[in-house]
Amino acid sequence: MDAISVIRTKRDRGRLTDEQIDWVVGAYTRGEVADEQMSALAMAILLNGMDRDEIARWTAAMIASGERMDFTALPRPTADKHSTGGIGDKITLPLAPLVAACGAAVPQLSGRGLGHTGGTLDKLESVPGWRASLSNDEMMATLRDVGAVICAPGTGLAPADRKLYALRDVTGTVESIPLIASSIMSKKIAEGTGALVLDVKAGSGAFMKDVGRARELAATMVGLGNDHGLRTVALLTDMSTPLGLTAGNALEVRESLEVLAGGGPADVVELTLALAAEMLTAAGLPDADPAKALRDGSAMDVWRRMIAAQGGDPAAPLPTARETHPVPAPTTGVLTRLDAYAVGLAAWRLGAGRARKEDPVQAAAGVELHAKPGQPVQAGQPLLTLHTDTPERIPEALAALESSYDIAPPGTTLDRTPLILDRLD
Repeated sequence: MDAISVIRTKRDRGRLTDEQIDWVVGAYTRGEVADEQMSALAMAILLNGMDRDEIARWTAAMIASGERMDFTALPRPTADKHSTGGIGDKITLPLAPLVAACGAAVPQLSGRGLGHTGGTLDKLESVPGWRASLSNDEMMATLRDVGAVICAPGTGLAPADRKLYALRDVTGTVESIPLIASSIMSKKIAEGTGALVLDVKAGSGAFMKDVGRARELAATMVGLGNDHGLRTVALLTDMSTPLGLTAGNALEVRESLEVLAGGGPADVVELTLALAAEMLTAAGLPDADPAKALRDGSAMDVWRRMIAAQGGDPAAPLPTARETHPVPAPTTGVLTRLDAYAVGLAAWRLGAGRARKEDPVQAAAGVELHAKPGQPVQAGQPLLTLHTDTPERIPEALAALESSYDIAPPGTTLDRTPLILDRLD
């Protein structure tokens, strides 16, 4: 085997053999294939695609590059969830303890934000003392004692993906559906969970702007999961408007606590309950009642124990920004559009996100929404509030929000897009 012949095969729209895939993924992980060669192959895959068997084999090779976890010794079934990311997407925070309160174990391996989309680990690190990095033994102990854990994946899981992901990020090949699907699913399959529910988002604030492309990605990942023996289902959800009323880190934790206390924004509650029902059904617990676990406080109890198990203080106050800046509604009427991407970009510019993986983030930075599309607004009253520790960032955030919303005359009715667009299994 040699890298040039593998590149030429895909460049010329050929199908990679199992042997070629196994060799090139393994050799790249070992450093025997140069970055520029894998870059050329990734671009050829982006341009010419892969069939289902190729994607399945590529995913298997990524899994085989590292360790696989095993949760079969746990006394309860396991289920996990993965979101492709969006603005205000804090669903993992209330979802993991909620599903655990209903009888499943949730080994939730999460990531950090990059660009306009936030990261679950960044949000949780706004809780004083909480730590993202756990050993496998610590993770197992927390799952056994608490039922839920949210942490960073260990370096032993799919190391080929870690290396290839960094390369794709700087070579313009992130958008390839075969490479996205295999990246996500190799880690989730290696993680060893018994069931997986995918939240694949479409819209301006999502990675996949087009619903058709998002559906293709969802179908590819569902196929990969089931081909590898992992019970997998996907919900296709709308991300044209931010989820909930906050985009940031501590702001989203605060809103998640409202959900766990039995309140919170209707869209966050709706999606949390829908994903919980899918996870519990896939885990063999279809009769569990997640809505009851929110009402009776049992999900909040699991949250407190989960945070404490990872070194955090669930009773400590969350950080608040040193500076806030209201954005008033220019006219009275009905808000008909609030662009998710613009809100995410503003939050990023305020310090809630990072441009590079090594950049720090501000725990308290972000954007607070005072209205969602379909709701009335009053001229001069805050439409949004910007939060930041560095007020010199505010002008750039305001620039991101220009032309990001529409206000129609009073009495206007709005045909709303449903939050859940489709379900694939």
